[in-house]
Amino acid sequence: MSSNGKIEENKVPLLDYASSNIHKSYILEQNQDEQSFANRFWIETKKLWHIVGPAIFSRIVSYSMFVITQAFAGHLGDLELAAMSIASNVVLGFDFGLMLGMASALETLCGQAFGAKKHYMLGVYLQRSWIVLFLCCIIMMPLFLFATPVLKFLGQPEDVAELSGVVVLAFIPLHFSFAFQFPLQRFLQSQLKNNVIAWANFVAFIFHMLISWLIVYKFHLGIIGTTLTLNISWWLLMLMLLCYATCGGCPLSWTGFSMEAFSGLWDFFKLSVSSGIMLCLENWYYRVLIVMTGNLENAKIAVDALSICMNINGWELMIPLGFFAGTGVRVANELGAGNGRGAKFATAVAVTQSIVIGLFFWILIIFFHNELALIFSTSQPVLEAVHKLSILLAFTVLLNSVQPILSGVAVGSGWQAYVAYINLGCYYLLGVPLGFIMGWGFHYGVMGIWAGMIFGGTAIQTLILAIITIRCDWNKEAEKASTHVKKWEDVGHLTS
Repeated sequence: MSSNGKIEENKVPLLDYASSNIHKSYILEQNQDEQSFANRFWIETKKLWHIVGPAIFSRIVSYSMFVITQAFAGHLGDLELAAMSIASNVVLGFDFGLMLGMASALETLCGQAFGAKKHYMLGVYLQRSWIVLFLCCIIMMPLFLFATPVLKFLGQPEDVAELSGVVVLAFIPLHFSFAFQFPLQRFLQSQLKNNVIAWANFVAFIFHMLISWLIVYKFHLGIIGTTLTLNISWWLLMLMLLCYATCGGCPLSWTGFSMEAFSGLWDFFKLSVSSGIMLCLENWYYRVLIVMTGNLENAKIAVDALSICMNINGWELMIPLGFFAGTGVRVANELGAGNGRGAKFATAVAVTQSIVIGLFFWILIIFFHNELALIFSTSQPVLEAVHKLSILLAFTVLLNSVQPILSGVAVGSGWQAYVAYINLGCYYLLGVPLGFIMGWGFHYGVMGIWAGMIFGGTAIQTLILAIITIRCDWNKEAEKASTHVKKWEDVGHLTS
């Protein structure tokens, strides 16, 4: 609070606590002192993996739905595969990253409200997120309606751009499903109901495989039918989560629709946009790497090798993204409960365990990259190119074992706007230019581009986030967290 009684806006974390909660925080810290380190580590590990385990499973399943759709499209022909790849990786990839990032604002707000035991506010936040994301879906419609001319402008071949535009139009229902499903996932995740999300994803995945096989091989509905399978499967997933959340699965946090959802929308929108930009800048970074590599001379082998590396990295990245979700929830819960020390310890446990897993995959890639590459290609030139890139892939995986967890800390603490600026500076003002200089200026090709983007962008961003996290005053963060919860609660009461 400032001296004139006004709540300070956008100070690195977003919340402030009542004296009773500060007293409670003191009691929590006293209890923690009486426990052995090993016991505290084990307790925190169980809490963390209660979120991380199902989160990893859910992300792998969701990622696999897109892979399966592209695989079935590939059986229709090369043009269909190219169109599906462009539509899903470029247009839908941008949309997916932005909408998922905007929904992650709920990880901050719902996580802190749940920790503060303001359960009914979770339902209000959920409805606000639905409103904001639905409006953003409408604003983004030109991206879908004019995909063909945009892709032609970006240099895609005429036939690929035309068919990709048709596929993108068929993805419009999927686009709107993001506005409802992503907030539902964060709403349930903040209440530690990740098993529900995992089971719903599993059912949708089985359904998706079955309906994809029927449409491609039995009904022969072509590329549009293949696209519609993804729409149907994701809407089924959304409806399962919606039924659980609103039909008795969350009796404390869902009390029905409320007019409070229409209050404080501008502040909610700003936090959502900050979250969206923060994650979108990260999501698009390595897509830029592929685009830059495609502009090299004789780039076919380089692009094929890089695509194999990015596929391996994509599958492994689901593990750090699970830690991203778990860390965000744990930090937000502890800050909302007024326990700054607990948030700090949760961060340390998550980073430690993720680094151990990252080191395991680092060793796996260093020694078995040839065997992993054989999954995707038997071409000797491609395999040799993958061999040269394997060391960069290994370090990318290792950095990914730290960076998403620190981003999760930022989300749990409400630092999205600050991290968005850090990402913009490190990734696009430092990493991309350095990659360009090393790739073309020093003639190192794809290795130079990738190395410049890793060590100039990702490594510097990770270092900055690590310094911010280490120097963070967690008790002050807990106090600010409470202020934010109370502020939004008061706004809802005043306007309802």
